[in-house]
Amino acid sequence: MNSIRLTKWFIFCTLIISVAISSCQKDDSVKAMETAKPAVDSAALNIINTPGNFLAGKGSLKITIGDSTYTFDAATDSIAFINVHNGDNKYYGITAINKAHTMSFGISSEGFAAAKVNSKVAGGQFLFTVDEKKPLLQYTLTKFVGKDDTGKITIEQYNKDNMIAKGTFFTFLAKDDKENSPFYRVEGSFELQLK
Repeated sequence: MNSIRLTKWFIFCTLIISVAISSCQKDDSVKAMETAKPAVDSAALNIINTPGNFLAGKGSLKITIGDSTYTFDAATDSIAFINVHNGDNKYYGITAINKAHTMSFGISSEGFAAAKVNSKVAGGQFLFTVDEKKPLLQYTLTKFVGKDDTGKITIEQYNKDNMIAKGTFFTFLAKDDKENSPFYRVEGSFELQLK
């Protein structure tokens, strides 16, 4: 049981690190575009995308928790669709961080990303920088809703033409990891394109 939890934690940390790296790369790409001559080939900017991993250039990720909806816009924020293979363990997920680096989100599932897939959520986290008095508000996947009640990621379209992925998800996140902590249903949608 502990090795499964450690593997899921490792995969989720890898996803968060990937989005941070992607965010920095995207900022560099935007700065490079601002200073470059108009003849720059946009395909050259996609070199940072490795096979199976995509940094969205267009589209959005919307997350609703409680009565608030948060939107990441790929035109300004960094949104990555990631596939991770660790030995026999296969995971995919979406990670995002806003341009101001005050909000980040990640959600993952076991298995392979493909069109028409409905899979169980394996990890999730939503982080906010609130203010100096309370610098971080964190929601994480709660283990107390039940083994099979962690939520679902549904992919309608995947890796076809300009579309990276389109779909929906729901999961349950809590502000801490205590058994009696309230948890919140989180719902979202994503439509991510290369350009």
